[in-house]
Amino acid sequence: MARRVISVEARDEFFDLVCAGMPLSVAAQLVGVSGDTGQRWWRHSGVMTLPAQTGARGGLPGTAPVRCPGEGTRRRALTSEDRAVIAAGLTSGWSHAYIGTKIGRDRTVVWREVNRNRGPDGSYIGAVAHRAAHERRRRPKAFKLVENQDLCERIAEWMDQGWSPKLIALVLAADHPRGSMDRVSHETIYQALYVQTRGRLRADLHQQLSLQRPRRRHRTGPRCGGSTPYAEAFKIGQRPPEVADRAVPGHWEGDLLIGAASGSAVGTLVERTTRFTILLHLPGRHDAESVAEAMIREMTKLPEHLRRSITWDRGSELAEYRRIQLALDAPVYFCDPRSPWQRGTNENTNRLLRFWLAKGTDLSVHTAEDLQRIADTLNRRPRPTLDLQTPAQRLNQLLTQAA
Repeated sequence: MARRVISVEARDEFFDLVCAGMPLSVAAQLVGVSGDTGQRWWRHSGVMTLPAQTGARGGLPGTAPVRCPGEGTRRRALTSEDRAVIAAGLTSGWSHAYIGTKIGRDRTVVWREVNRNRGPDGSYIGAVAHRAAHERRRRPKAFKLVENQDLCERIAEWMDQGWSPKLIALVLAADHPRGSMDRVSHETIYQALYVQTRGRLRADLHQQLSLQRPRRRHRTGPRCGGSTPYAEAFKIGQRPPEVADRAVPGHWEGDLLIGAASGSAVGTLVERTTRFTILLHLPGRHDAESVAEAMIREMTKLPEHLRRSITWDRGSELAEYRRIQLALDAPVYFCDPRSPWQRGTNENTNRLLRFWLAKGTDLSVHTAEDLQRIADTLNRRPRPTLDLQTPAQRLNQLLTQAA
């Protein structure tokens, strides 16, 4: 028995009818195919899930004929006619740039449209793409953290390990395809944390954020700190350009994390290229002599090509910088007065470390082994600035290349 050939026109007519609101089975019957064939066509289009239908002759819930999304707004959205031209152009082998000239849009608009609305087999159907765009614009949208309890538990587990909402969102985006219900933005997580009716995260989970705030606040400018004059020391403006662009590894930034009543402290050192972190154990005191001894002890464990320079704030704890320079054969640069933000890599890392070394707590209770465990945990944490690699992986790559 010869296999019946379905024309392209009949298939396109089927999609036009379904996207206009006609039940799938009725549209299939009108173009002369079976309901199973219609279901297969729609499933292979792969752009959107068909909403539940109200009956044999009912349309999609609340579906009047689809108007152009965004019509009349300042930024013109693609119309059904635009998408029909795109579909015809792709069939004819036109480039995205040429299609863009035909519809009066930039080639990047065409590229995004095709990649957003094509099916698993790479096909692009104008009517289906237009209907999918209309469905994505519906408001209000369902909040993903209301029903997805498994995702809530994963987010809570990561936050208990000190991960930020931004990092969690990036990891979910890397692990799941676009459109997955297991993929949320960092803003969605923040809304679930601060507006309890918006999700099912634990009510106390905001305490795992670096600032532990129970509510959101407006951003403020950088804090101003004290300064100590270093008349003969190198200034941050004297650092070579390779430090600023992170082109060469081995340049470090450091500071102290102060504990309760300034009676305890932990030294922090961060490598600018890899974000690898070293914690300095300072039991009992954190004067200039103690900091110099701890820094020399830890940094001499590194190969020479990974200790090219150190940048520090103008605190009195580094008054013996000459001794450090001589022992490590690396210059020490100091920030400008009241400008600790100039060591941005270290400032950001200190904020992450506050998850374990909270403000107002006695940091002297942490042993050298405790600090090593904290540093190892942070160095095994994926970092967005490293394309979700870990600092330990990046440092290991450098050591392997050198070997």
